[in-house]
Parts: sequence; C-alpha cells; structure tokens
Amino acid sequence: MTSIDRLREQPGIARLEYRISVRKAAEANLPDVRRAAVALILRLGDPVDEPELLFVQRAHYETDPWSGQVAFPGGREEPGDASLLETAMRETWEETGIDVRRDGEVVGQLDDLRPQTVRLPAVVVRPYVMLIGEPADPVLSDEVAAAFWVPLALLQGDAGWRDTVVTAGGLEFTRRAFHHGGFVVWGMTERILSEFLALTR
Repeated sequence: MTSIDRLREQPGIARLEYRISVRKAAEANLPDVRRAAVALILRLGDPVDEPELLFVQRAHYETDPWSGQVAFPGGREEPGDASLLETAMRETWEETGIDVRRDGEVVGQLDDLRPQTVRLPAVVVRPYVMLIGEPADPVLSDEVAAAFWVPLALLQGDAGWRDTVVTAGGLEFTRRAFHHGGFVVWGMTERILSEFLALTR
C-alpha cells in the first residue's frame, strides 16, 4: 500500500474526497479579472501516519500586497498554462520543488474566492486539493521565505484559533486566525482553510 493509499484511509481525508466528489465548486467566471490558483497539499507525517497540510510564508517585497503573509503555494495564471490546475501545479513546483504530477494526485477544487477589500488587486483564486506521497523537504524559491507542515488534527481543533489583530497596507484589522509555530494564518488563506476544514469534519 502506498503512502497516498494510507493517506486516503484517514477518516478526515476520506470525508474530504467524498464531499469534493459529490459537490460542484462555485466558479467565478469574470472575464476582466486576473485568475490565480493555489494548492492545498496533504501528506502523511513522519514518523506518525497523520495527515499534514503544507503552508508557505511569502517573501517580503514592498510591491507585493501579500508580502510576508502565510499562504498556500500558488500564484497567477500565465499565458502558457493550459488550465488553472496547471497553474497550481506549476507554481507549486516553482515555489517549493514539489512535483505533484510525479509524486501526487489531485482530489479536486474548492470554491473560487476574491479578496474582500478593494485595496487588494482584482483577482479570482481557485484552490485545488492534492495528495502527495513521500517528497523531500520543500526546496524554496526566492518568492518563499519559509514552508511548514501542520497536522490536520491541530487545524481541526480549537487551540490554535483566535481573534487576532493583523496589519496590512499600514492598517490594523481584527480577524479570525490560526496560530502555529509563530506563523499566523489569516485573510484569504484562512477563508480557503476554513472551507477545506469543513469538508474534513
């Protein structure tokens, strides 16, 4: 039995796969808005066979509105991409060195999302859920400052979640956020994460 097979046997992952298979994700087909895609990558943790989800921290760039924030691997669609799924896999490879085509399988997509503030660029983000076998540690590009795995059980629990004051664009907001190892997951990443977690319960 492969590690992906063992991953699929985990109750939360089995529920996730089934629920994605029987629902139709909401798609925002807006012709004048740029599109992007991200990858929610799951693996079995080592040495314990416990599902883990990959997060990255964006590198700090003054011109990037999401500079320094925690996110999922991904980025904007390029003209050569055959689909948004291709975008998610290409960006994941470029940012982390993880080759989903070779080492993984795609479960399906979640609902398209847009930023909730007009201060952010007009973009539609499509999340894809993917399972991977036993990849090496991520090899980070210059666009990524850090990468870390979080056990699914911690994400599903209450201990890491709390209302948090965050700063973006020089302004402070209070947002629901997940805290882990000094990293804070909030904003669009938290919205994607919350939909994902609802499908695992």
